[in-house]
Amino acid sequence: MGAYILRRILLMIPTLFGIMAISFAVIQFAPGGPVEQVIAKLTNQGGNDRLGSGGGDAGGGNLDVAGDVGSKYRGAQGLDPEFIKKLEKQFGFDKPPLERFGMMLWNYIRFDFGDSYFRDIPVLNLILEKMPVSISIGLWITLLSYLISIPLGIRKAVKDG
Repeated sequence: MGAYILRRILLMIPTLFGIMAISFAVIQFAPGGPVEQVIAKLTNQGGNDRLGSGGGDAGGGNLDVAGDVGSKYRGAQGLDPEFIKKLEKQFGFDKPPLERFGMMLWNYIRFDFGDSYFRDIPVLNLILEKMPVSISIGLWITLLSYLISIPLGIRKAVKDG
């Protein structure tokens, strides 16, 4: 039994790695990342105005957006290319995707989840702030499920033999 439990626990490692790899790829190559959000705030674009390109933060090739040849961000016309490079460096998009994935794994191992893009506070603080409510809901649901399922199981065993 101990070997089975150990094997199941060890299978969690490649499963979590696969989930992180897939979610990293989807998030990194989808449009509307943090660089595009900053550009949209600076140029007063709406959220849906910049989603049509499919360029993403990790580079979907060069787009010709209103005469802005060479920019991979929709809405970046009129902005200094050096400013765009500083934004990419700030958010880590100046590095190749494999290196960013390695940095993400290393940060997760150290429980460094970075800062929230929306609230400008550490993500770990947000998690800890919401943890008591989540634990309370989980305990109440567990209690409720046992209060319902145990009497139903006893009734079924007594009636049907």
